[in-house]
Amino acid sequence: MRPLASIPPQLGKLAARQEGLLSVRQCCAAGVDRRRIRRLVQHGVWRWEGGRVVDTDPTPLSARKRVDYFDHVRRRSAVKGLLVWPGTAAVGAAALALHGVAGLPRNIEPEISFPRGAHHRPRDGVIVRQYANFRSQPYGSWRIAKIEHALAQALPYLSRDDAVAVVSSALNKKLISHDGLATVARLLRGRLHAERALQELHLAVCDDESPAESRARLSCIDHGVPPDRSQVVFHHDGQFLARCDFAWALSDGRWLVVEIDGVGPHSTPQALVQDAPRQNRLLATGKIVLLRFKPTDNDQPGGIGAVVAAHLEELGGRVTSAALPPAAAVGPVHL
Repeated sequence: MRPLASIPPQLGKLAARQEGLLSVRQCCAAGVDRRRIRRLVQHGVWRWEGGRVVDTDPTPLSARKRVDYFDHVRRRSAVKGLLVWPGTAAVGAAALALHGVAGLPRNIEPEISFPRGAHHRPRDGVIVRQYANFRSQPYGSWRIAKIEHALAQALPYLSRDDAVAVVSSALNKKLISHDGLATVARLLRGRLHAERALQELHLAVCDDESPAESRARLSCIDHGVPPDRSQVVFHHDGQFLARCDFAWALSDGRWLVVEIDGVGPHSTPQALVQDAPRQNRLLATGKIVLLRFKPTDNDQPGGIGAVVAAHLEELGGRVTSAALPPAAAVGPVHL
């Protein structure tokens, strides 16, 4: 059997920019015709991703080892839609994935829309939306819905926790301003299931540094114990101690502090080494009660909010937000 010819270098570079995917059209333009594509697939070098797209990574998607695995899966889905339907724009959750917004479900569908919302039948698992009036922006050689429009398109299809995590991520990453949320609200009006999404917008905050923090905060709200402070900085004897995810002022003058591990700033090896002495400094003051959670703890019955509510009751209750001293309500907390 004739050996496989090498793949043109420009195709490898192009695939690297497209989450490993190439369209048949792109391959043919580089001199790799359908017959050669079939041979590459038969030899396990490439894999089909529908009838018009190939994956140049032969490793099954579920077996890939990447630090950004879930982001890769979502971006890959969005890119597939743009490759299957050239000349379209990514919309909804697919556009949000390419904007770099966190908090989306682990798996999203490829979603595109044609200019002026032209109707086409779906193919290769790509959803074709008929969005006639939305603004888009360049994304490499493609186009994606602008962040405000992408949010308005996606939020009605997301659960409450995912929707709040997505909007909080967009705020935290400064992809959208609070004024921009007013635009999202305006764009949502009149859409199917928009009423629920409109009611959830006010729950999003820019302080959440990860979807896990958003979901933990929502769990606390659901159990009647919303945090007094988020991303609160503690000082002791004029020295910086730590910045913590959530805090509640206790009636005896102490603080209950909650940290969500395994995400964001806590996930790097350096952070894991530094967390123990940081925790010890907080506890040594005698004025901190510290709880640490994994993101998966929110999947347990009652979630993180139930545990926090039980600890607050056991510790004698909290100071109401209205009764917090001004120095504790904003700025660093001096223990």
